[in-house]
Amino acid sequence: MTRILFMGTPAFSVPILRMLKEEGYDIVAAVTQPDRPVGRKKVLTPPPVKKEAERLGIPVLQPERVRNPDELQQVLALAPDLIITAAFGQILPKELLEAPELGAINVHASLLPEYRGGAPIHQAVIDGKEETGVTIMYMAEALDAGDIISQVTVPISDEDDTGSLFEKLSDAGRELLKETLPAIINGTNERIPQDASLATFARNITREQERIDWTKPARSVFNHVRGLHPWPVAYTVLDGQNVKVWQVAETDRQETGKPGDIIEATDEAIFVQTGAGVIAVKELQLAGKKRLPAKDYANHPKFKAGGHFE
Repeated sequence: MTRILFMGTPAFSVPILRMLKEEGYDIVAAVTQPDRPVGRKKVLTPPPVKKEAERLGIPVLQPERVRNPDELQQVLALAPDLIITAAFGQILPKELLEAPELGAINVHASLLPEYRGGAPIHQAVIDGKEETGVTIMYMAEALDAGDIISQVTVPISDEDDTGSLFEKLSDAGRELLKETLPAIINGTNERIPQDASLATFARNITREQERIDWTKPARSVFNHVRGLHPWPVAYTVLDGQNVKVWQVAETDRQETGKPGDIIEATDEAIFVQTGAGVIAVKELQLAGKKRLPAKDYANHPKFKAGGHFE
């Protein structure tokens, strides 16, 4: 039986690992990131793949850096015939990519060559795309540049945010891999080189990218906020303090204020001028406070008309 080494870390990877187990594949181990401190209390927390692998009775390895010689040797000693990665979170060294007889494949959450990199789902929503998808591909030394084996398209609706799209793409990736894997093992799959001239990149989101640019049109602000929901969450600055913006909605209002001006605060929302149009802030969070609906701030002195988000 084909010996499969699975490498993944977040919740996106879990349905894929579970499918492999349910389909009866021989999973020699699950390799995932080390436990990390989470939350204000810095509680050491295992990644979702570790918890699921342990539940399924699959051995777990957690290298700090899989490129470290000692940790690499531990992984190579498992002697897999095929490596399957899904949002593992570390770049694999050449020795590991070339070791399995059937190679190393990746479940990538975009329609490659679009959105190579670590944040393809966030970027697709931020860019206001109407569709994205999943690609099963052979891994190469260059970032997400390997040959394509199969793809499936997934629509993005206005109701989607990064969280909901994560779930849709994870499910799509599970089903696509389920369909494609027998051909990969039998050596009968397609292998389509990517057109590098069409490649775009979706690097990991930086802190500066999380900040709302109010000079952009209302539609762009709407896409930005839902593209960063439920993590890492968009923010703005009011009176020198950061304010997380959890939810916004588009409006038909047309005003003449400057971008970032608070037009009105009501029980419905806090209405803010953008570069083109007014957007309704529905849910927000002051520094050190709870996340609350905008109506709770309707009479707050910080959010009176005439205030300004920087």
